[in-house]
Amino acid sequence: MINPIYSPAADRYESGIRFRRCGRSGIRLPEISLGFWHNFGDVNPLANSLEMAHYAFDHGIVHFDLANNYGPSYGSAEETFGVMMKKSFAPYRHELFISTKAGYDMWPGPYGEWGSRKYLMTSLDQSLKRMNLDYVDLFYSHRFDPQTPLEETMQALVDIVRAGKALYVGISNYPTKAAAFAYEYLKERDVPCLIYQGRYNILNREPETQGILDQAKENGVGFIAFSPLAQGLLTDRYLDGIPADSRMAKEHFLKSSTLTPQMYTALVKLNEVAARRGQSLAEMALAWCLKDDRVTSVIVGASKVSQLENDFKALENITFSEEELAEIDQIVFV
Repeated sequence: MINPIYSPAADRYESGIRFRRCGRSGIRLPEISLGFWHNFGDVNPLANSLEMAHYAFDHGIVHFDLANNYGPSYGSAEETFGVMMKKSFAPYRHELFISTKAGYDMWPGPYGEWGSRKYLMTSLDQSLKRMNLDYVDLFYSHRFDPQTPLEETMQALVDIVRAGKALYVGISNYPTKAAAFAYEYLKERDVPCLIYQGRYNILNREPETQGILDQAKENGVGFIAFSPLAQGLLTDRYLDGIPADSRMAKEHFLKSSTLTPQMYTALVKLNEVAARRGQSLAEMALAWCLKDDRVTSVIVGASKVSQLENDFKALENITFSEEELAEIDQIVFV
């Protein structure tokens, strides 16, 4: 049996998705973006990856977030997306907003990570080939490099845009001092930073406490949150222990040591707050991020379509009372 040619839903922009202005730019991003960090690598079934990407696009999620070493194995998430471009999305490239990154470990040797001009430009060239793209909409410096002069890293981003290989650039995981330099350097060269990507969720407030959210807004830069569900911790997945097939059971990025008795108690109490709101814990966690107008979008991962369906429900209620916010803070910080 040959699969039919993909035809996206005609009402994809009327299915409940909302878009937010990204800083002081012409770009609007969907409140939920699809991340390719897990479950799109070469160890995952292509049919399942296609099903999730189709569902996302059918519901107006036009932003797909990748990086050079997403997989596993390294590069394979971009290769999967490259197949998707050929099989499904090529006719709709103009509707999609595709981002990728370079900064973390990708290949052996001195030029396979961090922020040198050689690494960033070489990596992007490889990414474009893997993804079957002429350009990406957004290219990130994935992390601050304390050894490479920031001028070198930022000038590479400027030249990447001027070469037509990316329409916009962004930074991720940068401390505020380095971010301030980046914003000013890029602005002076008429290639303003579009967006800052950082870890942000109910349990991790660093973008607030370190001033990253305020700094981005003051500089006309958007903010996009990764790990809004704390890699699955802020779901009902671990309310009854650690499932054998869960990410935590694999002891890779999410360690079982994270689920301390105190953390378990907090998750149970947060789940009770969510239930009173008529939401699942995951829905409330996404809504909590989106309650803040400084947040442009949240990046969600998924291993099956049903998870995306549930994530989408978060958009039905992103308003919190002062009492709810105070209760959430008390649960997390006591």
